[in-house]
Amino acid sequence: MGGDLEHPIRLTGAGQVAFAATLIGLGIQGLVTRDFTAVWQPVPNGAPARVLLIYLCAAISLASGIGLLWRATAAIAARVLLAALVIWFLLWRVRALFLTSLVEGTWSCGETMAMIAAALVLCVAFASGKHKRNGVLLARVLYALALIPFGYAHFAYIKHTADMVPAWLPWRFGWAYFTGATFIAASAGILFGVLPRLAAALSALQMGLFGLLVWAPLIAKGPLNAFQQAEVATTLALTAAAWVVADSYRAAPRREAFGPLPLKTQSAQSSGPT
Repeated sequence: MGGDLEHPIRLTGAGQVAFAATLIGLGIQGLVTRDFTAVWQPVPNGAPARVLLIYLCAAISLASGIGLLWRATAAIAARVLLAALVIWFLLWRVRALFLTSLVEGTWSCGETMAMIAAALVLCVAFASGKHKRNGVLLARVLYALALIPFGYAHFAYIKHTADMVPAWLPWRFGWAYFTGATFIAASAGILFGVLPRLAAALSALQMGLFGLLVWAPLIAKGPLNAFQQAEVATTLALTAAAWVVADSYRAAPRREAFGPLPLKTQSAQSSGPT
């Protein structure tokens, strides 16, 4: 991507607001239901101080969401959220990889990694210093890796995925395979620099369309059960996180739309003749 940029990204605007609003909603939901919400689930029933952790996660979500809406508090809110998510990942998600099924373990890792990526983008947006670019690159890599289990789950549970495709759409299994493949393709596009800006934007759009086509009609029909409520919250959270990551490309140099150069190449270019 060339030499260091003083401002590799701008504040994320609408994506930041959507992410903040989602966090506020998750915080309120956690306090009302007195249970872990999307992003923080699952947690074993026998976890130490489980009730305290429920309220702590709800408070972090609510406070971080509110904090992200004001410039004066946005930086600290992003840092607190990032720290909490990283600790949560190390505490519960890595553990789940060895104790649960491949789909469940990798899916929960993917959810948390996507949220970490969004929080890191926001931290970088409000930070200063020469390492901002590396922070953005790391966030994009984490997001790309998070998309892999999303795509894999479509194939592992292809019948369940096909059943969720609206009945008015033809070739329901075809759509199930297609959406799983697009998650994998978007991940590869971001990781290997094949139109990464488009890949990030389309992955966010796909998540949003899933909520619109699958969950919105169910919400219109009447009250959702606990599982459906959790799935709606998860879709909203992941869509908002994807939006933030996609927004990180907005102020990037045009050549970044065709992929970042390896860090080694960047260093070589930066130290070359001026």
